Amino acid sequence: MPTRTFLFLILLSIALSLAACGGETPSEPSLKATGIPLAQGQDALSPLRRFAINRLLDFRVMTGARAGFVTLVAQNGSLAYARTTGWAEIESERSMALDTPFHLASNTKPITAVAAMILIEDGKLSLDDPVAEYIPSFAKLDVVNDPALGEKSGTVPLAEPIRVRHLLTFTSGIGGYAETDEPFDQFWRSPDIEDAGLGSLADRIELIPRLPLYEQPGERWRYGWSFDVLARVVEVAANQPYAQFLQERLFDPLGMRNTHFPDAVPGDTPLASMYTHAEDGSLIRETRFDAHYGRGWTSGGGGLVSTAPDYLRFALMVAGGGSFNGVRILRPETIAEMTQLQVESGVLADIGIEGLGWGFGFSVVADAEKTPMPARNGDYWWSGRFGTHLWISPSTHTVVVLMQQTERNAHSDLPYTASVVQVLATP
Repeated sequence: MPTRTFLFLILLSIALSLAACGGETPSEPSLKATGIPLAQGQDALSPLRRFAINRLLDFRVMTGARAGFVTLVAQNGSLAYARTTGWAEIESERSMALDTPFHLASNTKPITAVAAMILIEDGKLSLDDPVAEYIPSFAKLDVVNDPALGEKSGTVPLAEPIRVRHLLTFTSGIGGYAETDEPFDQFWRSPDIEDAGLGSLADRIELIPRLPLYEQPGERWRYGWSFDVLARVVEVAANQPYAQFLQERLFDPLGMRNTHFPDAVPGDTPLASMYTHAEDGSLIRETRFDAHYGRGWTSGGGGLVSTAPDYLRFALMVAGGGSFNGVRILRPETIAEMTQLQVESGVLADIGIEGLGWGFGFSVVADAEKTPMPARNGDYWWSGRFGTHLWISPSTHTVVVLMQQTERNAHSDLPYTASVVQVLATP
């Protein structure tokens, strides 16, 4: 791909120039410390690519754009690169480490999708099951006539029930994430089911049927609380708490020992601190989320805390057709269904991005020529609000997991680091 090669050369030139910037270069952690099989020979990242990624990450920390990163790259199912850069907490000079935990935020969603597909394989759940079979309050919902006018435009009943597949594809009509000043968006955000003190997952999900949907199920992709509803469906169908189901069916089998909901994280485990940007672009601590984010409930849309090696284990299971280190979680045909286009377009269109579709739990690149992301058709990925990032390229057998914690605001620069790492890491 000539454009991609050209971009690689530009970025490599920039990275090489940064070598003269000075400063202490962090040492690379031992790849063996992850417990993941190590790449050998042609699957190992070349010294030049490794050097370029190192300099890029160092530059982002050295210039104060981000506090720190943990970055892992795998090729053909084996770990090819691992790097810790910068600080987990600037004020105490606590360095990033391989076992530093991060709020995954929306990178929880692929895990919730896998949980649902496990139950579908078990025969306890079906893609076409009405959600109301598991949450009766979803049986009689209304839909606004015009989302731009909101409830003032009047409502109509559901034309068809919300089904499990609508939750998995964000085509349920459920909102909750839009941050505009439009009255209907504000109406959906109050009460925000992510706020502190609203009770369990079951309690919070019961707030949603009080609101009229944005549109009829199946009409369009809309980012919102669908995956929190899906987590509740999973625990009802499995007849056990959502956290317990994840632990028994996913985390324990894959060896994800450091992945939990925040209330279950050991008290002596310091998470990566959250930062945002001041008006001059410098980093400042963001404490708004410290006391409540993800606590008190088991959010399927954004609640989990994990480490980069744990999340890479999950990613390699998906990239490996449902199996990792001899442990099978899902059948290959199930993974294929999850990572093909279920929604062909419109993903992130509300922020001006084209070329992206959606599978079951992942954004899938539908047209690489249209999307601004460095990617190939069929690549799939997702990111979390605070800067965690997962990207899987089936055609190049490459997986990238990058972790950091930044609440972006109007004073933040573009979050380009993960995309540049993708370019530099891909053969």
